Amino acid sequence: MTKKDVIIVGGGAAGFFAAINIAEQNPALKVAILERGNQGLTKVKVSGGGRCNVTHAEFIPSELVQNYPRGEKELLGPFHQFMTGDTIEWFEKRGVELKIEEDGRMFPVSNSSQTIIDCFLNESKKHKVEIFYNHAVKAINNTNDIWEIITSQTNFSAEKLVIATGSNTKIWNLLKSLGHTILQPVPSLFTFNIKDERINDIPGVVAPNVEVHIVDSNLYSQGPLLITHWGMSAPAILKLSAFAALQLAQCDYKFQIEINFIRKSLDDCLGNLKDLRNTLTKKTVFKSAQFELPKRLWQQLVLASEMTPETRWAELNKKQLDLLASQLTKAFFNVNGKSTFKEEFVTAGGIDLKEVNFKSFESKLFKNMFFAGEILNIDAVTGGFNFQNAWTSGFIVAKSISQ
Repeated sequence: MTKKDVIIVGGGAAGFFAAINIAEQNPALKVAILERGNQGLTKVKVSGGGRCNVTHAEFIPSELVQNYPRGEKELLGPFHQFMTGDTIEWFEKRGVELKIEEDGRMFPVSNSSQTIIDCFLNESKKHKVEIFYNHAVKAINNTNDIWEIITSQTNFSAEKLVIATGSNTKIWNLLKSLGHTILQPVPSLFTFNIKDERINDIPGVVAPNVEVHIVDSNLYSQGPLLITHWGMSAPAILKLSAFAALQLAQCDYKFQIEINFIRKSLDDCLGNLKDLRNTLTKKTVFKSAQFELPKRLWQQLVLASEMTPETRWAELNKKQLDLLASQLTKAFFNVNGKSTFKEEFVTAGGIDLKEVNFKSFESKLFKNMFFAGEILNIDAVTGGFNFQNAWTSGFIVAKSISQ
């Protein structure tokens, strides 16, 4: 039996962050990370296309929490303890400078996730955090307030236990057997599979600012929309997928969306089109893209409005004007399935938040059992928010343990 003061199960972002901060705040504690694979931080490696989207430039807690479909209420207090600005300062103190991109996402100046990985590995070594790779956890027991962790290679004991394994079904099952409630995981960030002649031949086209509604619901989002080989993606879709994760799982990912490509009302759009009919009389509608829409998307919407590439503005009848206004502001698409990012898989589900004390991230069921990151039923939209949850929960766990 290998004895440690603190055992951290999970060699991901939250696990490393907690371990480093525990060891730094209380050097007397012997801290060890158990990682089931032959290397840790694999999700950090692929995050942000290999650049690592460390956090998001949102500095007001009440605004930041709105990016968490699950965990919004629970994270408000923790974000007052450790926030985006604290994350930036933490990395800068360790030689990692971050930059803000136009959309608010924050990356290391190096544009490489390896910078973050190297920082964690160097800090772990500096503070004598032991890392045990290829140690898959098989069982977790508690006897006389001492945690026993049985792995595929050896057994460990510790007074304090941190679970930071992310969306790990095997660990969830172990916690369930101990008495914790696990909410069934479902995908949270995914793209929509759509087969529609309006978009089949224009993958790569981006509509810069759309509004997307799920028909027969009050769920909607806005932002850029990317047309892909399999359907639609980009922030407008991914954000909607996160907030509607539970509902869309229930309907087996078969539903209908309504898109306003220009974020104008139908009447305003119709008025604009009538004005264009009077001013662009001899031009063809097909070649006269309007409302800052990409040319190829505009052309597909024109063809879907009972026009040919030769139709001139002056020739437009009422039916064609009405159809084009509808395609621009109330275009319906049938969604049949989803596609997930295997490397950056995010789920809704995990430990019931009612069973966690969010002042310390300690289990309400077991003394000296703590949670950090996505092991909890907390998830966020894309843009660095899931990592901010990892840093905040990891830091507060460390503060709770090292005091």
